[in-house]
Amino acid sequence: MIDVFVGWDGREAEAYDVCVYSLRRRSDPARLTVEPLKIEDLRSRGLYTRPTEQRNGHLWDVISDAPMSTEFSLTRFLVPHLGTHDWALYCDSDFLWLDDIAGLLALADPHFAVMVVKHDHRPAEDRKMDGRVQLRYQRKNWSSLVLWNRRHPAHRALTLDAVNARRGLDLHRFFWLEDDDIGGLPESWNWLEGHSAEAVPRHVIHFTRGGPWFNGITHIAHGDLWLAERARMKAAHASKSD
Repeated sequence: MIDVFVGWDGREAEAYDVCVYSLRRRSDPARLTVEPLKIEDLRSRGLYTRPTEQRNGHLWDVISDAPMSTEFSLTRFLVPHLGTHDWALYCDSDFLWLDDIAGLLALADPHFAVMVVKHDHRPAEDRKMDGRVQLRYQRKNWSSLVLWNRRHPAHRALTLDAVNARRGLDLHRFFWLEDDDIGGLPESWNWLEGHSAEAVPRHVIHFTRGGPWFNGITHIAHGDLWLAERARMKAAHASKSD
């Protein structure tokens, strides 16, 4: 059994719905629980206390003095404080799952505190497709999918105070871990649209630059797969309501 946490942003609610639907449709629902990481819910529970504000239409992290691409930019680092099982999975909402999560869980190695795809992602563009700033930082997109070994002793350093007081860049770089604590996963489990090579197999597609849930973003590689999944989801929901 594994706890799955998916980032949630009010601007991308449909992306979240399709992500979760695609995951559940291909996996054994008895093996997983799925929970959205909603910033206001985490605030109400006293887990997320970072000050944020709106600046020029962007959500701004006051501590980092930097824009946040999404509401879940930093909530993902609360995962060790959530759930009940030894292993937990986090992924961004702009993922489309193409295969059973069991294949990913089979790679879980208790030697590591976290397991990620170790991308060397250096985007050339300054803006994402929806106009948001394209941030560049060390280990970019490593934290967009994280297999968390919640019982690993190294996570003792990732206290609630650390999550709520450290700079965002420190968190995304996994500042509390030694390099040997970070295990690698095949790129197929976090295949980046616009970056990963087409020759690389795909168990999931990560639309990191934006996807068809945004108005005007229709001509994007493999966007047809996302649209087909959304259509299947809507048909399934319609049949249940009949």
